[in-house]
Amino acid sequence: MKLPEFDRGILLSAVILVATGIFMVYSATAVMAMRSEGGDFTFLARHLVSVGVGLLALLVFMFMDYRHLRKLSIVLLVGAFALLLLVFVPGLGVSANGARRWIRMWPSTFQPSELAKLAVVVFMADYACRPFGARATPGMNAAHAIRRKMEHPVTGFLIPLGVLFLIQGVLIVQPDFGAFMSIGILGMSMLFLAGVRLKYFLMLLPVGVPLMVYLLQAPYRLRRVTAFLDPWKDAHGSGYQLVQSLLSFGNGGLFGTGLGEGRQKLFFLPEPHTDFIFSMIGEELGFVRVLPVVVLFFYILYRGYRISGQVPDPFGQLLALGVTLMLAVQALFHMAVTTGLLPTKGLPLPFVSYGGSSLLVSLAATGILLSVSRHRESLGAAVRRPDFRRPRPRDHRAGYKNL
Repeated sequence: MKLPEFDRGILLSAVILVATGIFMVYSATAVMAMRSEGGDFTFLARHLVSVGVGLLALLVFMFMDYRHLRKLSIVLLVGAFALLLLVFVPGLGVSANGARRWIRMWPSTFQPSELAKLAVVVFMADYACRPFGARATPGMNAAHAIRRKMEHPVTGFLIPLGVLFLIQGVLIVQPDFGAFMSIGILGMSMLFLAGVRLKYFLMLLPVGVPLMVYLLQAPYRLRRVTAFLDPWKDAHGSGYQLVQSLLSFGNGGLFGTGLGEGRQKLFFLPEPHTDFIFSMIGEELGFVRVLPVVVLFFYILYRGYRISGQVPDPFGQLLALGVTLMLAVQALFHMAVTTGLLPTKGLPLPFVSYGGSSLLVSLAATGILLSVSRHRESLGAAVRRPDFRRPRPRDHRAGYKNL
């Protein structure tokens, strides 16, 4: 039986990153795991279980027609929102470092904010491609009606913005400022790509800027901002995480100290297996081997963009762009934080960091992207930047078949 065509470059890149994560997670956690009853393979065993479940999710979504997700977009969004609320239920929600971001699920925990990112992508792609709320005129096809809806201030902007703010409101109460920012950037980007006018975003500035200033005034967030500006001023306090991360990269140099030979993981670098695993890669593998990791993420970004330009329907275009942005933005934020380009905030590196929630959602999202790639017009088709406001010549004769 002939297997369906899918983007093998994205699949191979994801597998290489997952394999890199397995080695780095073991290296980062072996010493910590020795204190547990399971020995130095405790964290690795849990990570391998997450990898297995994540790869299964990748295969399921890869061989599923991505258009079926349109029927599940509301269910997925409501389910993700319900899980975000469950973190506040005593006995079910798990608290750590003053934040409630996890729910207890045997044999580990689950972070609903990771699922919420994927749910927002699917919902925004589905909402933008539904012609309801736009008054059609004689001779106007579905694509024209969609563009008219997204240019309307209420149906195209305020309604999806209200859904986005509802999810962000729960995240800021947890609090999870990293997920708050990630989902905000992701949702706004998808609205812009769907055809929302720029002036509507500019109208948010009088409210958005004071809100961000207010949120950043929280003492622990303000300390992170000041530490980002000069981490060495308080190297043993607010700047400790960033200083240790920079020391990791400095120790690694060009070729690294060798796999398993890093010193910063010996209770100096905080969370070396999750939030600062990129620093671990820099120390043990060096710049020469860090660069391919960065290139793989940019390759996924590039291939995702090409797929979005080759798939024939608007939902597939937006879904591919949203999934690609979800993976790329989180990877970019993680790398920027660990190298001191952004204030310190705990965000896992997709495919690489320890943790079942991020790994599962990242691999499921990759499966969705591969499913979209199976329905491209052709592997050699010209790249078309999705633009729902400028109709193609054929739009006047026939609408999109898959709306």
